[in-house]
Amino acid sequence: MFRSLDAGLIVATADRLQRRISERFPGSGLSRVAAELLLVARETSARVAELSRPRWGLRAGIGVLILIMCAVAVLTVSRLSLPGSFTALSEFVQLLESAINDVVFMGIAIAFLITIEARIRRRHALKALHELRSLVHIVDMHQLTKDPDTVDGEASQTASSPERPLSRFELGRYLDYCSELLSVTSKVAALYAQQLQDPVVLEAVNEVETLTTGLSAKIWQKLVILGTAKSAG
Repeated sequence: MFRSLDAGLIVATADRLQRRISERFPGSGLSRVAAELLLVARETSARVAELSRPRWGLRAGIGVLILIMCAVAVLTVSRLSLPGSFTALSEFVQLLESAINDVVFMGIAIAFLITIEARIRRRHALKALHELRSLVHIVDMHQLTKDPDTVDGEASQTASSPERPLSRFELGRYLDYCSELLSVTSKVAALYAQQLQDPVVLEAVNEVETLTTGLSAKIWQKLVILGTAKSAG
């Protein structure tokens, strides 16, 4: 029961997180990012189910092509005749060499045809993971200017300094929401690795998880600074 990720529960978590952010920070950019993540999570649930479904039409077409190629190879080999003289032997060797080359190229072609379905799935999954990676960077941009050292307004400001209207409590919640968004994004990405079990897709998912873990650690450093400053105050 708890040995695999449940896409429905991930969507429910993303939905609840989006509502929490919207209620705490209505109309904010972070709430719109959360809404986009919720949409992507719902799309991912459908995409993973679609990618996991066998493409029987494609498999049938590939099977027919492989049968035709094998029939041509068998026909070619059957036409080879044993040599009756030295001259015929030389011609037979040439024909045999040509037949071996044809078999090798046919094997390569068969391997290419067999992996078409997996490569199609991989291409769609990598495109979706690229979208998730972009969402991760967008979340990072939202927390970029949230500096816990300036929450009390003691730091000197310049003309180009960003507005910092959040209170200490609001800033803590904002950073916490950013960390949760990163965590949910990594779980959405993990759905592709769980269902497809493709080494290239798994590597891409690991990259997303490594990225979210690193950014979450940066956010938690800010939360620690915020908590320390509160204790000191």
